[in-house]
Amino acid sequence: MSVIIDTFIAPPCHDDIEILWQDEHLLLINKPSGLLSLSGKNPQNRDSVHHRLVQTFPGCTLVHRLDFGTSGLMVIARNKAINAALCHQFSQRAVSKVYTALLCGHVEQDEGTVDAPIAKDPALFPLMTICARTGKPARSRYRVMERIYQDTTMPLTRVELTPETGRSHQLRVHMLAMGHPILGDRFYAPPEALALAPRLQLHAQTLTLTHPAFGNAMTFKAPVDF
Repeated sequence: MSVIIDTFIAPPCHDDIEILWQDEHLLLINKPSGLLSLSGKNPQNRDSVHHRLVQTFPGCTLVHRLDFGTSGLMVIARNKAINAALCHQFSQRAVSKVYTALLCGHVEQDEGTVDAPIAKDPALFPLMTICARTGKPARSRYRVMERIYQDTTMPLTRVELTPETGRSHQLRVHMLAMGHPILGDRFYAPPEALALAPRLQLHAQTLTLTHPAFGNAMTFKAPVDF
């Protein structure tokens, strides 16, 4: 069995984490692009959402993650009981997340669904791939918000994405499968698409959950900056 070695070193992230809402049970934050959710094994990858927040909020834990390049909303539990309750909501798909992305090319259909199983690609770690044989079920909905014509060699489409499952790189792999990779995606976009954006153009803009202590529905929004 081959051993997969992660050699990625995250460049320094100088952007702050924005705390949008907090109480004694949880935090809602806006994560900047270019910051790890959890610290890596390499000491050079210590800086992360969790590493920063635990200094101010001892005992806090991540309920879910966003990819290194993805910005936007994350919910953070402030104790183990709240973490367990929120994890249960995620596992039951009771948490709704909506993303904004800029895609390469013009998407023809105004809306649709990508239903394609996703698996790890051991030959190209940490990339994921669509695989009917070994992949786990994955489903994403998209809706076109704007088709953009600009002074570049590539037309773009702004879409709203709603993942119905939570696989690694799910939205990125599903958009690639449609033939429209996300602009600025260093793993899945072609070189010309990387040159048009300084970062991955994927942002978690809306998150809806039930407060685990009080039972009320809560919706949070973080405006997109691209």
